[in-house]
Amino acid sequence: MINANLVIKNPNFIDDVKTSFQQQGILKLLGAKLEKIEPGLVEISLPFKPELTQHTGFFHAGVTATIADTAGGYAAFTLFPAQAIVLSVEFKINLLNPAQGQLLYAIGRVIKSGKTLSVCEVSVSVTDRTKTLVCAHMLQTVMCLPPKTMDKTVK
Repeated sequence: MINANLVIKNPNFIDDVKTSFQQQGILKLLGAKLEKIEPGLVEISLPFKPELTQHTGFFHAGVTATIADTAGGYAAFTLFPAQAIVLSVEFKINLLNPAQGQLLYAIGRVIKSGKTLSVCEVSVSVTDRTKTLVCAHMLQTVMCLPPKTMDKTVK
């Protein structure tokens, strides 16, 4: 559902989110997939792999936090001006249930989109063969940096 109060500043936000997502090495490594992109909303899925677990076989909390951070950040990015850069400033994640299942699914939503800072809320669920359970909830602040603020080359 599109929030009518959200202002789209970049008409190409869908393509820009897809391009940026594909450039993130960590998301390729994890196997994360973009599922939905709307103004102020991004959904990401992550299929289970044994390499993504902690010692008891659940998805590792760091993996859960990574897709939550990504979903929230890209939700905010959908409302940024063209060529802006998104960076997380802070987040608080509550791990509500063990992330035991076949699929993690993060839904990031913008609560408040500002000129520099935006606040997002992210819900992460885990699905096994018979049920879906919310396993994490995140509140996140991200920053909108103007284009060319950072040198994108890694040395």
